Amino acid sequence: EVQLQASGGGLVQTGGSLRLSCAASGFNFRLYDMGWFRQAPGKEREFVARISRTGNNIGYTDSVKGRFTISRDNAKSTVYLQMSSLKPEDTAVYYCLPKYGSAWLYDSWGQGTLVTVSS
Repeated sequence: EVQLQASGGGLVQTGGSLRLSCAASGFNFRLYDMGWFRQAPGKEREFVARISRTGNNIGYTDSVKGRFTISRDNAKSTVYLQMSSLKPEDTAVYYCLPKYGSAWLYDSWGQGTLVTVSS
């Protein structure tokens, strides 16, 4: 069973930074790309960032480029999201998710972590 536990969220002021972690278990982490998604209050869940199995291919949604950095530690089965220059519009619950080939494992959402950016 895929288990995903995100942590590291909290309350931060505009311009601040946070580092999110997502510990994964129940699957061979090294064989999966990983991604971060977020869901703001009253909005659809949206893609934020992705990283390939080896970490050599990374992508971001336009709104976070230059501010967020995704990374992973395959030895720890953990994916990270370093967030800087945070804005109130970054306020959301953040989730990680595995991707195998071209398919995100949408049935495997775990517990997210809440990030609140105050203005």
